Amino acid sequence: MTEILIDTPTAYERAAAKYRPVFERIAAGTLGRELARELPFEQIGWLREAGFGAARIPAEFGGDGLDWVEFTDLLIELAAADSNIPQALRGHFALVEDSLYHHGRGADRSGWLRRFAAGELAGNAWTEPGAGGTATVLAETQEGLVLAGRKFYTTGTIFADWIDVTAKRPDGSQVSVIISTRAAGVETYDDWDGFGQRLTGSGTTIFTGAPVDPVNVFAFTDRFPYQTALYQHVLLVVLAGIAQAAVEDAGTQVRERKRVFGHGNAPLVRHDPQILQVVGEISAKAYVARSAALSVASSLDRAFAAREQGGAVEKAANIAAELGSARAQTVLSTLVPDAAGAVFNALGASSTSAGKALDRHWRNARTAATHNPFIYKARIVGDWEVNGAEPPFIWGVGEADQPGAAGPQPG
Repeated sequence: MTEILIDTPTAYERAAAKYRPVFERIAAGTLGRELARELPFEQIGWLREAGFGAARIPAEFGGDGLDWVEFTDLLIELAAADSNIPQALRGHFALVEDSLYHHGRGADRSGWLRRFAAGELAGNAWTEPGAGGTATVLAETQEGLVLAGRKFYTTGTIFADWIDVTAKRPDGSQVSVIISTRAAGVETYDDWDGFGQRLTGSGTTIFTGAPVDPVNVFAFTDRFPYQTALYQHVLLVVLAGIAQAAVEDAGTQVRERKRVFGHGNAPLVRHDPQILQVVGEISAKAYVARSAALSVASSLDRAFAAREQGGAVEKAANIAAELGSARAQTVLSTLVPDAAGAVFNALGASSTSAGKALDRHWRNARTAATHNPFIYKARIVGDWEVNGAEPPFIWGVGEADQPGAAGPQPG
């Protein structure tokens, strides 16, 4: 009797089959949301229902069990559909990773893993304009722990169930606090006014005596060590997705264009070799962006695996992840905006119509590239190459009395 072999889909193939139809639905309305400045509440809801927030969580807790290379491949597809959404979920991915990193290593994070697998999402609230460091305070009162402070760039919080907050105790020690978005004294505003990535929900969140459960307070020094590389990685994903979207729009616009210039090279634009060269160069830059993001994803997988060994092995893996993300950021921060702007070189003046919003690719890429200035990352990489200086894993931004005095921020 002949044995019939049946190929069993891999975890990645099952996840891709589940999420790609959602990505297609998201992409169908991206232009309209951009023109109307409509936050993607419904679209993030589709991802929530499909379980996308648990893609990294092991199957035993209800997730897809993807590694970072597999997850990055899907994240780039999502970013090509709508670049705002991966950035809006950046804080969520970081809090999931922190739970995965600590679970089973002296901590039980199964409760959080199951919450995320059930569709609950997290945002972040790290950045603030306070002088001299973190001004948000976690204080003990007769009623219990309460949080007070003001944060901005609280990306994704407006869509979330939980907020990952940095704060300090009255004694000055830094803590991470996880608080419900529905807690009394928590208010989030959609007041982000950047010219790009306008739909990420990167507004202000204010805490006014908001109650905090003591079990959701952690020492900031216990955060997973490659978090800055991970935060930056999601922005690399955003840039890679924008580049892919630029390729797709350039291809479609050139293919459908009927008007030609009399001094062009072909009766149809789609056959003009100079125009094809422009589109080919955009495609090549998108290829490099995707390859760079996948390379950094591989370094994140190695950093995650190295937690089991600890010591020098883990430290080396964390340094490699940080340097890899910095190198990729240094290149993609100029490469992708160039690719996005080149779309107009392949088209006529009609391509600048506000109704087409083709400028959104450049605006979004340039906005993502302003995070964590890449000129500093280039210097850090150079200092490593020349002097063997370790990269900083946690750094601050804000008004500071002394250099480096500002509180911890996401990468």
